[in-house]
Amino acid sequence: MGLSLRQLRYFVATAEYGQISHAAVSLSISQSAVTAAIKDLELTVGVSLFNRTPQGMELTTAGRQFLSHAYEILAKVDEATHLNLVSSDIEGELVVAATYTVIGYFLPLHIERIRRLYPKLKIQLYEVNRESIEEGLLSNRYDISVLLTSNILNPMLATETLLSSVRRLWLPAGHDLQRRAGIGLREIAEEPYIMLTVDEAAHSSLRYWSQSSYQPKVLLRTSSIEAVRSMVANGLGVAILSDMVHRPWSLEGRRIETVNIQDPVPPMDVGLAWRANVEFSPPMLAFRRYFQQAYSLPGTNA
Repeated sequence: MGLSLRQLRYFVATAEYGQISHAAVSLSISQSAVTAAIKDLELTVGVSLFNRTPQGMELTTAGRQFLSHAYEILAKVDEATHLNLVSSDIEGELVVAATYTVIGYFLPLHIERIRRLYPKLKIQLYEVNRESIEEGLLSNRYDISVLLTSNILNPMLATETLLSSVRRLWLPAGHDLQRRAGIGLREIAEEPYIMLTVDEAAHSSLRYWSQSSYQPKVLLRTSSIEAVRSMVANGLGVAILSDMVHRPWSLEGRRIETVNIQDPVPPMDVGLAWRANVEFSPPMLAFRRYFQQAYSLPGTNA
């Protein structure tokens, strides 16, 4: 039995949402269809891709490896089916600003693809913080930006979210919380907590903590994602971070597991921002349309 693109899409949705019910809603199909597709996929690849737990569907080690391949396959298929999105003759210069997390974990692959699609388009890329991006867009220093859209509040800017990366609890391998059902902020508040600060992560974190009756016992505040990774992997604390920045191993080669959180924790939204009511240039339009197609968003006139 060969694998299908449908199975891959259902698998990716389940991996991202952590729940078959949520994946089914996002795909507008029945839960039984998702369950059957994943079962057939596991039979095809010959390994279990998920652990079925009371908290939902958690990727196995093989599942995490397969997810990487699934993303790559689906991206290649999408690229192959949208070769003539905008004329490859688009030329000119596009000044793009992006934040630290986006530069490190999201944007480089897309910039490489855009440059292959539009070889005459020159992209000038800057890494700056959200406040500088907002000021730069309004002063026309930057044409468009790629950043965490959930952090944008300025009504003079327009945004378009491309993806929502689920936030989960990061744990060292073998941690007691892996074996407990119904992990929420109450249980997490009992553990030493490693708080990431880069890209306003601490501010985003305190938003959902403040809506609960609990507070994290912060052991360390750091702007380094690798520091969080190492601290968690070495058993010094836990963290809540998005799947987009998760890697299963620390620099020391120690395992980092993730667990679904029962309490409401918003995802990390990544997308585009530009000055509201700006007239899109051909380079801006090509850039935006690329991402709309890459993430299956409906095309609109800027």
